[in-house]
Amino acid sequence: MSFLGYENKRVIVSGCYSGMGAATAKALLELGAEVHGLDFKESDLNLASFNLVDLRDPASIDAAIAKIGGKVDALFNCAGLPQTAPAMDVMKVNFIGMRHMTEQVLPLMSEGSAIVTISSNGGMSYPRKMELHGQFLANQGYEAALKWCEDHKDEHIKEGYSFSKEAVCVWTLMMAPKLIKQGIRINCTLPGPTQTPMMNHFEAATDDKVLKTFIQPIGRRSTPEEQAAALIFLNSAPASYMSGLALPVDGGFMAGMMTGQVDLSALAAMAPKS
Repeated sequence: MSFLGYENKRVIVSGCYSGMGAATAKALLELGAEVHGLDFKESDLNLASFNLVDLRDPASIDAAIAKIGGKVDALFNCAGLPQTAPAMDVMKVNFIGMRHMTEQVLPLMSEGSAIVTISSNGGMSYPRKMELHGQFLANQGYEAALKWCEDHKDEHIKEGYSFSKEAVCVWTLMMAPKLIKQGIRINCTLPGPTQTPMMNHFEAATDDKVLKTFIQPIGRRSTPEEQAAALIFLNSAPASYMSGLALPVDGGFMAGMMTGQVDLSALAAMAPKS
């Protein structure tokens, strides 16, 4: 797998304790990368370094990135919270803290570096909300973004999950034309349902018919390793002309939805009546 170009590259993986982040970190180690992990729980992987970090706390983020220091060739933003967590915590971890951490890493990056972030097909409505997210993203800095969310929590945030994942997509698209001028690429993925420890939370909060809707047409959930493969490719050397992608990694669900080949009746039943 040397064509991916990770040998001796310094990379950071947030959310490396479990799920997609752990699968990503493990695969990168196997590819010869120098992997620096971040999470709120200790990883048991043989990492070059590990730092505890709380994405709800910008000082914690700053301290962790300062400890890693040096040149960074790739950043994998894999940390996240489900919709069962408090809405403002979800916003902090899934987007506000992630953005702040990326901004701290960017000065350590140079031409040829790359960033990838996990969004979700739960954020697939982002094209219809570009103006709204533009208003949100105009709030630069951790505290300003948090204040906007607090001011609009009853109107837009609600459980936090969908809005945070939409924000990841819109922010990725907005950042790509700016960063590519520095030779830095940025992309995100929209995973379908994936069998990770977090799935228990989705099952607790979501009707089974809805979860089954999102595994069409492939008929099964993804593995963390399948999601890690997409993340690793997007940050790899062969993907050098790929930037600004919000890439579905969902077994064909979005394609089926756009072409009328999946049954969306369970989602239609949940839609508010006009």
